[in-house]
Amino acid sequence: MRKASLATFCIVAFAALARANDVDASNRRPEAVETIDPAIEASRAYKQAMSTLATLTALPPMQSEEPYHHSAGYPLSSFLPSIQGQGPIASAMRIIVKLKNHSWLPTFVTDYLGRELSSGRKREEEFRGKAVKVLDLLQHAADLGNTDALYTLGQLSLFPPNAYFPADPAAAYESFDTHAHLTGNASSQALVGFFHSTGYHSVVPVDQAKAQLYLTFAAHGNDKGAQMALGYRYWSGIGVAENCMAALNWYEDAAEQAMAKFLSGPPGGRTLPLLPPRLSDLAGGVYGPGASVASTGLNAGRAVIKTANARAAGETWEDLLEYYLFNADRGEIDFAYRLGKIFYQGSIYGAPGGIASGGDGASAIPRDFHRARNYFMRIARQVWPRDPANPRQPHVSTKEEGPAQVGYAALAAGYLGRMYLRGEGVKQDAAIAKMWFERGAEYGEKECHNGLGIIWRDGLVDGKKDIKKAMHYFATAATQELAEAQVNIGKYHYERGDIKRATAYFETALRQGSPFEAYYYLADIQARQARAAMVPPEIAGSSCAIAVSFYKLVAERGTWDDNLLKDADDSWNLNTERGSEMAMLRWWIAAERGYEVAQNNLAYVLDQDKSILRFTRFAPYSPSNDTARLALTQWIRSAAQRNVDALVKVGDYYYHGLGVPDEPESVRWEKAAGYYQSAADTQMSALAMWNLGWMYENGIGVPQDFHLAKRHYDLAYETNSEAYLPVLLSLIKLHARSLWHTLMGGKNGLSFWEGDEDGRSYYDHPDTREIDGGRENGQPALEEGEELDDGPWYMGKARDEFNRRRRGHDPERVARDEEDPVQWARERRQAEAADRDADFGPEDYFDAAMRGNRYREEDDVDEFAETMLLVVLCLLVSVLLYVRGRWVERLRQEEEQRRQANGNAQQQGQQPQAQPAVDRGVFPPPGDPAQDEWAILR
Repeated sequence: MRKASLATFCIVAFAALARANDVDASNRRPEAVETIDPAIEASRAYKQAMSTLATLTALPPMQSEEPYHHSAGYPLSSFLPSIQGQGPIASAMRIIVKLKNHSWLPTFVTDYLGRELSSGRKREEEFRGKAVKVLDLLQHAADLGNTDALYTLGQLSLFPPNAYFPADPAAAYESFDTHAHLTGNASSQALVGFFHSTGYHSVVPVDQAKAQLYLTFAAHGNDKGAQMALGYRYWSGIGVAENCMAALNWYEDAAEQAMAKFLSGPPGGRTLPLLPPRLSDLAGGVYGPGASVASTGLNAGRAVIKTANARAAGETWEDLLEYYLFNADRGEIDFAYRLGKIFYQGSIYGAPGGIASGGDGASAIPRDFHRARNYFMRIARQVWPRDPANPRQPHVSTKEEGPAQVGYAALAAGYLGRMYLRGEGVKQDAAIAKMWFERGAEYGEKECHNGLGIIWRDGLVDGKKDIKKAMHYFATAATQELAEAQVNIGKYHYERGDIKRATAYFETALRQGSPFEAYYYLADIQARQARAAMVPPEIAGSSCAIAVSFYKLVAERGTWDDNLLKDADDSWNLNTERGSEMAMLRWWIAAERGYEVAQNNLAYVLDQDKSILRFTRFAPYSPSNDTARLALTQWIRSAAQRNVDALVKVGDYYYHGLGVPDEPESVRWEKAAGYYQSAADTQMSALAMWNLGWMYENGIGVPQDFHLAKRHYDLAYETNSEAYLPVLLSLIKLHARSLWHTLMGGKNGLSFWEGDEDGRSYYDHPDTREIDGGRENGQPALEEGEELDDGPWYMGKARDEFNRRRRGHDPERVARDEEDPVQWARERRQAEAADRDADFGPEDYFDAAMRGNRYREEDDVDEFAETMLLVVLCLLVSVLLYVRGRWVERLRQEEEQRRQANGNAQQQGQQPQAQPAVDRGVFPPPGDPAQDEWAILR
């Protein structure tokens, strides 16, 4: 009994103890949950999200923008190409996929394709799952109060890094708005201001007052983009009254940030970003090649237009580089030098002004300092085969009989010295840089002189400074028209307070192609003058406008941290829907900051005035007025920044009524004529002049005046000789219309009988001015081959021209010959082809002579006459085809009638009378099917 009681007691005790443990555990569990710190949990979620995001953003470029199928888990995958790759093999694999269910395909092929497709789908699902994980973790961290997660969530929603993340502008606005209210972050406030300024995706209505408020807060928070946006709004009067001094203050703050970033780089400043191209320029201009101001006149020599012409001719940078590499590897020094220069600047075309001026963004290639150094070193070693043991020891001259033996070696020494001075592709070493600069300076190379000046000015070798030596080297380089040397001399005088001399050097640097520093210092000088109390208001206003323009250029070029235009170009070149959307968003943000290139690109993409079939039966739909209104806004802003083609476009929009308020046609046409007149006044747009001539001819928007119409047609041809054919046809129609107007009793028509003798210029007949052996009015005439420079002049230009002509160094000759790498390569190819064609025997003389004669005749044929000849030939061929068809039809009908007559005679039981035998030769007898073929030949 006692044992039973004891056992019962033990059971009850154990049960009570277990119950107590459960109750204690249940009481402690809420305490454990309460002890978790939300900040720690938010930080953990944010770090995990960023770690996962890093794996997604590290994908290859193709995979980062579009889903890409990977193959894994199959041995052949490491040897065979991917089915979603590029090239003919991948294309063939995708074709085979559509045929994989056919029984005639080998089993191993269908098995491999099945595994490839399944693994690609699994990989894509894995990436999408990771993207969802990133967004969920960031949202979780943001809900727990992590502001960094909130900002990152907004960035991912507005700028998705790849196709696995959805674009959600509404979520982005909520994130940035909340982040701005919680932290006052300047970047978030700037983006919120962009939403209110543009109404992007209709997330919020357009409210310029709120946009101004947020941008002001962001600008005071030192956001460079917001400072540029405010400066542009005050400069253009967007949402505020125009105020040049307010624009000057904001642009000055933005330019100071850009200048500080530039000076924080290696000696000589950071490498400037490549010049961003306009999309329209890559197509030959807004109106195409020949009709646009961007591709005619002096603008035809711009690097971006040369790039557009090369693309139109089917030339690719890969082919060009392959041609250069082939010849450089054969030991061709000129090819090796140009190839090294291309790899160094990261562009086929360099900007004028020297090495420091950067390159053109339309012809960009991957920058490769190592390959550039390899080619430069290969050239330099031909003159300096070995380096001294101690590069700090005094330079020993190796100059021999003449500089012609150096050739490209001096130029290569300048690049090598710059690379060692700045640590580009090599370990930074000012002593080795000085050694190379001294070698090149011995032969008068300007970049080497400028580099030695920087070394002595900043004391980069052993801390030894010598301003006198530095100024000597800068002056030597400046006499060779090196823009960077002019800037360095100007900075010396600027720091000493000699503003007048500093201004002269900075202005000279601008004329020689300085793209950055000269603008900054000139803007600072003009800003001081605009703020001076004793300066008259009209002079202060002019100085303010100049300072704003120059500060704006500096702020727009110094985009090392936030290069919206480059990112937009990269997205656009992906040729995907997501890429185009992201490119337009970045262009829109940059356009709000005042970038003319972005405004032009956005307007060009949104342009509703491209199709000539809009108002015909082939295109019955009307364009979206909202899109046209946005495009017109960007065209107007681009035109306000001296884009003449954009100014003509604004006239086109008013003429066609696109994106403009509802108003009578006569009012719109008057405004269109005003914009055309403004573009024609620049003396650059032949299209604007032709449009005005047409409007005067028809009395649309202006009073009808045949004389003014003819004047504008003539001006169009004088401005652009490529307008010959349209101007000729327009003049023929104008004279015909004027004649009809006169015959019907009208007045002020064109006269066919009065000549233009009174209107001829004295300079139209230079032969009548020659007096006494080439002298005119007792003044000596120019020598044969000597050209008169009627371009812009400045004090000291005569001396600079004399120094330039006096120099006979081979490096300068080489520098003059290297302006256009593409054209230079074309000429070399043609020269090589001519050399190959020269090696022919006597039997080839006749063929070559005929070939040359044919080419000479083709060069002499006018394009218009050739076109008319083709038209006549087409008409002649059409007539011959018609005659031949009628002839064959007649023969066929005669044969059918003959057969019917024979058939009727047989039915009546009459024996047809025998036809006398006719000797037809090789022609088939009647009834033979081959007779039709012979009839056609006959």
